[in-house]
Amino acid sequence: MDRNQIALPWHRIDSVLLDMDGTLLDLSFDNHFWLEFVPRRYAQRHGLTLGEAEQELLPRFDALRGKLAWYCLDYWSRELGLDLSRLKTEVAGLIRVLPQVTDFLEAVRHAGKSLWLVTNAHPDTLALKLERTRLRIFFDHIVCSHHYGHPKEDQRFWQRLQRERPLVPERALMIDDSVAVLEAAAAFGIAHLVAVTRPDSRLPPRPIDGFPAVESLGDLSPPAPKMLEIQR
Repeated sequence: MDRNQIALPWHRIDSVLLDMDGTLLDLSFDNHFWLEFVPRRYAQRHGLTLGEAEQELLPRFDALRGKLAWYCLDYWSRELGLDLSRLKTEVAGLIRVLPQVTDFLEAVRHAGKSLWLVTNAHPDTLALKLERTRLRIFFDHIVCSHHYGHPKEDQRFWQRLQRERPLVPERALMIDDSVAVLEAAAAFGIAHLVAVTRPDSRLPPRPIDGFPAVESLGDLSPPAPKMLEIQR
């Protein structure tokens, strides 16, 4: 096994919960949109230089990270005077599935696991990305935190999820690029947790503390169904 691979007890896992941005999809799209494209359009809209727009916007973005408003296109459209849903469609050609994701999803389904997409993305963003990537067909459940009124970092999200779409936390795996989300999932009782170290393909892998971590979902491909039966 190479240094990027970790072994999981797949025979003890029934449900696989996957984040979208930075886990299934390349976070380079979102980083480009929020850190480059939006400041540029904001500067044009309000008669600022790009540097002035960045100085104004980036602290405002950072102040809301981990809150539902940070992920909300409606909120930021009002705040910035921009139609962010429309702007996202302008750069939708940059949306990319990360390497080995499709192979991983196919392997998980072939192994008989339940696949969940669990995202903080705004519903408009979720719909756009599912349309562009055609990943919807893999999932048994698609959960958007905006429908629950709380982000994945908040225990109220997990409590609402359990009420509406019960799962057995002890037999669930959560994979996410956010340590804060993984900590919340751990507090809720999700037994198996894995971090993604390279959510943005333009950047090098990040160090992760406190959780097993992989660069690629391909390092977590479950064994073939026959091997699962042997392990039970």
